[in-house]
Amino acid sequence: MDVLKLDTKWVSTIASIWIQCTSGSLYTFSIYSSVLKSTQAYDQSTLDTVSVFKDIGANAGVLSGVLYSSATAANHRRRTGPWLVHLAGAVQCFLGYFLMWASVVGLIPRPPMAAMCLFMLVAAHAQSFFNTANVVTGVRNFPNYSGTIVGIMKGFLGLSGAILIQVYETIFTNKPTSYLLMLALLPTINTLLLMWFVRINSTNEGDEKKHLDSFSLIALVIAAYLMAIIIFEQIFLFQFAIRVITFVLLMLLLASPLCIAIRAHQRDSDRISQTLVIERDQLTDDPNQLVAEKIYARQDSAGYHYLPSSTDQEMDNNDRRTLQAEQNLNLLQAMRTIDFWILFLAMACGMGSGLAAVNNISQIGGSLGYTSFETSTLVSLWSIWNFLGRFGAGYISDYFLHSRGCARPLFMVITLAILSVGHLVIASGLPGALYAGSVLVGVCYGSQWSLMPTITSEIFGVVHMGTIFNTITIASPVGSYIFSVRVVGYIYDKEASAAGKTCTGTQCFMLSFLIMASATLLGSLAALGLYFRTKSFYNQVILKRLMHSLRG
Repeated sequence: MDVLKLDTKWVSTIASIWIQCTSGSLYTFSIYSSVLKSTQAYDQSTLDTVSVFKDIGANAGVLSGVLYSSATAANHRRRTGPWLVHLAGAVQCFLGYFLMWASVVGLIPRPPMAAMCLFMLVAAHAQSFFNTANVVTGVRNFPNYSGTIVGIMKGFLGLSGAILIQVYETIFTNKPTSYLLMLALLPTINTLLLMWFVRINSTNEGDEKKHLDSFSLIALVIAAYLMAIIIFEQIFLFQFAIRVITFVLLMLLLASPLCIAIRAHQRDSDRISQTLVIERDQLTDDPNQLVAEKIYARQDSAGYHYLPSSTDQEMDNNDRRTLQAEQNLNLLQAMRTIDFWILFLAMACGMGSGLAAVNNISQIGGSLGYTSFETSTLVSLWSIWNFLGRFGAGYISDYFLHSRGCARPLFMVITLAILSVGHLVIASGLPGALYAGSVLVGVCYGSQWSLMPTITSEIFGVVHMGTIFNTITIASPVGSYIFSVRVVGYIYDKEASAAGKTCTGTQCFMLSFLIMASATLLGSLAALGLYFRTKSFYNQVILKRLMHSLRG
């Protein structure tokens, strides 16, 4: 059996997935927020301020994009690469969480609030570096299936919070201080070990779609397994032995992508061996027949044969000239286009309102009479709905782009419209509406995290993709601040002041969610404008690029 090659795009994808699995520490803030509050003598508003810097750090990823573009430039690629971006993220992750842990245990004097906000900002900023390196490298390695690979990477990032919580509940139960130290060490060590395998490999392989589908299936199985654990944890009290068993099974599932790399390597080796044998036999028989069969055997990954016509060479040359003429815009050039600001507006409405909804879901449940058990279940399952949106939007949009030629912004229109419906469902306050609404909002909110980077790479090019999509991502905390503080918080406080300290009933959040539903509908209309603006571009350039790549 041949030794597994470590410089393939499949090994790179596995390394990226494993790094993503430990990158979502920000989604576990609730585990250590209480110890942070008690040891630092913070009130709730101060803790919320620290939390705001968490959101700012995670979404302000422009520097990671700039570093990635520089590290992977053609003249630097031999000396540097995506590993440099991972290294910068690992350093920030360690420093941020280690200094927070040192403050909590008293290893250093209690820092002022501004310093703690800085620690949180640095720790959160690391996520943007991990995410940029993994997502952009995935798009470069699989340009024909960019939606699928972005969905896989963003999906595992969405699951990482649930994965880290399983680590906490198995090893550090009721030890949030130790968990803070783990956040300083585990993502850092994991990234330092794996970052060398994350490489740009632009070779086109015939079985790409099949292997990516296998990664997608594994992601779905892991999501279903985590969802089952979350539900059973709410119903039963897990003994330590059972928790260890479930954790070991989770680790085995996370290791299973290795089988895909091994299978891909074996098929490549078999294909090369068979080709060499056939060519050797045919060269001894009839050299001209070999040339004819090579032309006939050119086919795409779906199995459709490509039969060249008499004008094929001329068309290939025209296609190459068209594709070479495409511009890879930098950030400043992209910001001068209307498409950039349409995307920014759509994300401010979609991501901002979705983030505001999840940040207030416990309070909404309390005002509507849901029990703490029910609201905690809703919060726990949010990561699953988020994953389904991230993964599903990328996969489905890729399918329809390849099979029907549907421009990808159309799916942003649809998901934002459904997100608006989800806000309306929650606003209704009907029995069970919060369950149904949270599913719709969670799935459609997650969808934007997959669609937006993919659309960015297609419209503006992949060279500066990291910088551009991270700039558009800033729309998320901007929208979240507007909706959470200026809309939800203001209206809730107004209703609470009239009824006492707390507010109960549908009136607490109904107007807020009606406003967010309207804003999200505006975002959907903006995305519709982007769809009409780019429809011919997708027909003339993107589809031609896919056909050219499959033929070549």
